[in-house]
Amino acid sequence: MADLTPHSTALHGRRILLGVSGSIAAYKAAPLTRLLVKAGAEVQVILTEAATAFVTPLTLGTLSKKPVLTGFLRDAAAGEWHNHVELGLWADALLIAPASANTIGQLANGLCPNLLCAVYLSARCPVFLAPAMDLDMYAHPAVTQNLARLRSFGNHVFDSPSGELASGLSGHGRMLEPEDMMAELTKFFAGFVSK
Repeated sequence: MADLTPHSTALHGRRILLGVSGSIAAYKAAPLTRLLVKAGAEVQVILTEAATAFVTPLTLGTLSKKPVLTGFLRDAAAGEWHNHVELGLWADALLIAPASANTIGQLANGLCPNLLCAVYLSARCPVFLAPAMDLDMYAHPAVTQNLARLRSFGNHVFDSPSGELASGLSGHGRMLEPEDMMAELTKFFAGFVSK
């Protein structure tokens, strides 16, 4: 029997680029990838170098059923590279989860130090960001200004729920849970299903 849950209906056949940046919340990229694939989405994961300290390409590649992209070059000796423009055109949505303070700053200011930022600057699809950092970082004026700037560009920035953080402190800065991100993506794409 086919899965007719709202997630599977709205996200089925959607091409999702999942960008994972360096944050302890990167471990949540694994269940998020699983949920997206289960809903019928085609998922291509891009890890920043800092993210590989928290989650492995092997884990996310196994769950997404696609090789994980970690840099511009596929095969340096052969001159093969990952085309950020093609990736940006391929996607129905770019979801950056977690979006670290560093990545948020790079995106807000048009910096391009890695494949994820290059894809963001090339993307013609809707962009969703799930911030993840400690509460003082999240509340810092530089970060709040960068988040406001990203929203002004038309990006969808998920609010950070309050709760216990990896530092042991409690407050805002947690990444939205994978199930909640799925609900937000489903709500966004639901309007396209009935058309």
